[in-house]
Parts: sequence; C-alpha cells; structure tokens
Amino acid sequence: MEFDVLIRNGAVFDGTGAPPLSADVGIVGDRIEAVGDLSAATARLDLDAAGHAVAPGFIDTHTHSDLAWTLGPGLEHVAAASVRQGVTTEVCGNCGFSPFPHLSHRRGDVERHLRTLFGATQVDWHDLDGFAAAARRAGLFANLAPLVGHGSLRVGVLGFEDRPPRDDELAIMKRLLREAFEQGALGFSTGLIYMPGAFAGTDELIELTREVSRFGRPYVSHIRGETDMVRRSVEEAIRIGREAGVPTHISHHKVAGRVNWGRTEETLGVITAARDGGIDVTVDVYPYTAGSTLLYAILPRWAQDGGVERMLERLSDGQARDRIEADFAAGPPEWENLVRAAGWGGIVIATCPGRPEIEGHSIGELAGPGREADFVFDLLLEQEGRVTMIVHLMHEADVRRVLAHEAAMIGSDGIPLPGKPHPRWAGTFSRVLGRYAREERLFDLATAIHKMTGLPAGRFGLAGRGRLERGAVADVVVFDPGAVLDRATYEEPLLAPRGVRDVFVGGVAVVSGGELTGARPGRVLTAR
Repeated sequence: MEFDVLIRNGAVFDGTGAPPLSADVGIVGDRIEAVGDLSAATARLDLDAAGHAVAPGFIDTHTHSDLAWTLGPGLEHVAAASVRQGVTTEVCGNCGFSPFPHLSHRRGDVERHLRTLFGATQVDWHDLDGFAAAARRAGLFANLAPLVGHGSLRVGVLGFEDRPPRDDELAIMKRLLREAFEQGALGFSTGLIYMPGAFAGTDELIELTREVSRFGRPYVSHIRGETDMVRRSVEEAIRIGREAGVPTHISHHKVAGRVNWGRTEETLGVITAARDGGIDVTVDVYPYTAGSTLLYAILPRWAQDGGVERMLERLSDGQARDRIEADFAAGPPEWENLVRAAGWGGIVIATCPGRPEIEGHSIGELAGPGREADFVFDLLLEQEGRVTMIVHLMHEADVRRVLAHEAAMIGSDGIPLPGKPHPRWAGTFSRVLGRYAREERLFDLATAIHKMTGLPAGRFGLAGRGRLERGAVADVVVFDPGAVLDRATYEEPLLAPRGVRDVFVGGVAVVSGGELTGARPGRVLTAR
C-alpha cells in the first residue's frame, strides 16, 4: 500500500474523547486513507511518531483572524502563530466583527468598523463569496470557518446609529444575513459590548436569528456583560437561541471583576440547567485570567454612538470627557464598566503601532495619578481609536471551572496583530495540553483533545473534521505529550510552543520539525 504521508508508531487520539490507540495513519491527497497497522506500507513522506500523540488538527472556536492574511511582509510569524501550536481551523467572524456582508454604499462604514480591530482594512467585496475568494488568492496557513458578524451587518445597512432599525432596514439585514447563510456561513455572532451591537435590543437579535434558523447553525455571542450583569447576559443569550430555534454558543465565557469572582458556579449552573432541559447551549474559554479587546471598549455606550469619528469628536470636548470620567467612577446601569472591574493598573496597552514604546505597559504606569482617563482620551485621539489592550479581570478558579465543564471547548479569542498582543493567540492550545491536562490533571489528554477537535467540529458543523478516522480530512497534528507547553508570555507573546512537531492542513505539511514550511494550503470552509 502506497501513501503520500505515513505517520507511524504514534498514540492516535481520534477526537471523540476515547483513549488513544497505538496505530499508524496513512494519508492520500487531502484525506486520511487508513488508521491501523500499516507496517507493510510505504509513503513519499514517512514519519516516525514514536513517543508522540497523533490527533486531529485543533479547531480554535474563537478567533479574530479573519484578515490575518492581509498582514504585510515580515509579519508571517504573527499570522502563523496559531498553526504552530497545531490549530488547523480558525472560527472567525466572532464578537460581531466579520468582513461581510454590507450594502455597497456602506463599504466605507464597514472598513471603519473593522479598522480599529484588524488594522488598515480595504474591503473589496460585499459578501461571503467575495471574502472567500480574496482569502483564497492570498493564501492561508490554516482554514478559516466564517461566522456572520451582527455588528458588521448592522453597520453595513444602517451605520453606527444608536437606534432600532426601521422596518425596511430590518428587511435588508434579514436578506443579507440569509444570503450569507446560503453562501455557507457557519453561524451568527454578536458582540454586545461593542458598537453597534450594544445598540441592538433582544427582540432585534431574536428576529434576525430566527431568519436563519432553518440552516441549523448556532447563535454565537459575546454576551452583553461579563461583570456585574453576567447572569442576566447568559440568560439573554440562551433566550435568543431558544426563541429563534437555534443552538446557543457563548463566547469566551468568564466572570470579570473581583466582586464577581466565583460566579461561574452560578452561570454554569444556568447553562447546565438549560442543557438538562433540552436546550442546546455550549461555551468556549481561553486558559488565561486576562482578556484583550479594543481600548475604546472601556468607554460608555453613549460615547460611542455614531461610530469612531463621533467618538473622537466627543473625546475632543472637555464636557464630554468629564462626563465619561464620571461614568468610570459611578457608571450608568447595564454597562460593562471595565475600568471599575480592572482598575487602571490592570489595563495594559497591547498593540499601538503609532506608539510601540508604550506597548506592554499599564495605564497606571503610563499616566500620572489622576491623569489616567485623560491619557486614554488623548491616546485614542492621537491613534484614531486603533489601540488594543490586555485587561486583567478574572480569577484562576473560575477559568479552571469553565475549562472543565462538559459544554466547554477551547477558543483563543486571538487577535493576530504585531506589538505585544495577548499571548493566547500563540499559546492557548499548548497551554491547555501542557499545563491543565498534563501538569494539573484537570482532565485527561483525550478529553483535552476532544475539547479542541470533535466537540467544536460538531458545534460548528465542520463535516469531515475533528476526527481522526478513515475518510476524514487530513488535518493532523503530531506533538510530544510529555513536552508540549506554551512559551508565549505577556512580555514575548508570539513565541512558538514546545513539543508541537508536525502540523498537516489538508494533507500538506505546514509545520515540520516544529518549523514553518512556507506552505499555505488553508481554505475558507463553508457549509455548501
């Protein structure tokens, strides 16, 4: 028997959570042709995996890698940081940010919406088909599995205004959403702390989600609040999915702010009760006690009304600045007050291309006492809002509790940008395998791999992926279970992990011997 690739003598994990088998894996083209005793076979590429685990390629359920392929020359290490730890599929379009769909005359608004997160952005398409074609031409290290972002959809129809859509606008949003699902979108995401997602009421979200219920894809939500209002926000997400008739998936589940530490017992109780009652609810989680997002997300909702340009106008106005600062101290109800939750010392500049010297430093370090708010306002003005932050908000016990839950899968929430981004983009999966499975024994290795493979493949309907079996797509990772560990830190956030030796995407080696091969065989995966 002749194979293109033959991986011999490994401990083969099939992605179901079952214990490993001592077996060989044979690949022909982009498919797994055989799993078993292949000692008599030959191959063009013959690899000895003795002492190594062989698993389905990992599926990162939550990324912001939609436009990583547009990063300029010299930044390949940023775009490829995820695949170097074994991730072969990245679910993108999360938190309401996706590079489609929009009406043609709203293209500029959508570019402005995306620019603060993804950097310089030129959207030369209006739908999923156009996005997929552009990404395919550019080349991808790993596969992209796109969601439709509600924020981009809303901006693409009615702009940044804080108001309900008119009937005609809602009809257009429904049409564009339906067309995206007809083109193969894998879910519908919201980011309800960001503009314009924060401007949407529950009824709007139910009506939109109901429009695509026949496709059976999940409603995926960065919920309305992860601090004081976290329980109500979890309940809202479950309600939207239930009333729309679709599964619910809660993004990067956490409870944030010291006063809320421990409340994952409460929120996971809500989720478990819903599941026990027959409601399909899952979550993803990253293995860190800090999050990361846009710096301007600390501003109250009213300050963001009208988009970045109007926000910057307000930051130039003394009275508006005073009002925002007063909100930081005693903000309006129903608002995610990240300043109060983290404190200025817990908010760290991650990516600021115009001021790289401040990356990795907290607002408390950079600003004089009592000057923190003004420093942030001035920085946002100077950088036109294009600054990301790391926010230290969570407690380790809560992270562990969510990781261990039966409904939890692994998502990095990685933002592939230069500078000092959160280390989760380069470290999440190797950290789970090395720290939480091997060192702390929070779960066994088979369970950890299931949370990265079979479980997310089922959640997002990724047919032929997430399993290591005959006929499956040959997305495969070979790693040393006794050595695998993250090396990415807040100081050096893009360091490749230890112990990940080989990564195949569609049967093509993207990582060999721990190093990138230069191949870019990734695809944009759709339900079509």
